[in-house]
Amino acid sequence: MKLKHRGVIFDLDGTLVNTLGDIAASMNLALASRGFPELQNNDYMDKVGWGIKRLAYLCLPENVRTEELAAQVALEAADNYADKPLIFSEPYPGISGMLSVLRQKKIKTAVLTNKPDVVAQKVISGLFSQGSFDYVRGEIFGGPRKPDPACVWDLLTELDLTPAQIIFLGDSEIDMETALSSGCYPMGVSWGFRSREEIAKAGSCRIIDKPEELLDFF
Repeated sequence: MKLKHRGVIFDLDGTLVNTLGDIAASMNLALASRGFPELQNNDYMDKVGWGIKRLAYLCLPENVRTEELAAQVALEAADNYADKPLIFSEPYPGISGMLSVLRQKKIKTAVLTNKPDVVAQKVISGLFSQGSFDYVRGEIFGGPRKPDPACVWDLLTELDLTPAQIIFLGDSEIDMETALSSGCYPMGVSWGFRSREEIAKAGSCRIIDKPEELLDFF
């Protein structure tokens, strides 16, 4: 196994960084501006991961949920988030040290998230040192997004690796689905936004409790 894997693709929210506070703040502003009730931070845990439009839809009261309204709320929330993405967000304990060891071992790394690409770049550059990752890729309008395996295969072309050489590390069902559909090794984390049971049911081959446990695979 240590010889097999040569790279890691990381999910961002709930895997590398606890972004829940900033996501909640930006969406709550958009909801409140239209007179809708705000949600508590923990209410967002099972709603994130599918992109901001889906998040907006799930946060709206059920009796007013429409795709059109969700798109409007999502647009405002995205603007709020892009303006202030790093008020509350911080890497999970042990992440930075783990990344440093991976760099020393010359393991290739990438970030793949359904967060808008402009925000993903801001979060990574604001919280991690330059060169921590080989590639960072968020959602780009018109491009493939998780769980579409095409977004993984695009990254693999850049990394010059095959799916069998990649560990896909994430905290949600959508990450495990993305890993399995693209042929990567699906690994979950227990410190994110979903429970161990949800991640295991989604198909993870291994769930780690601390970032340094990932190093045992290289």
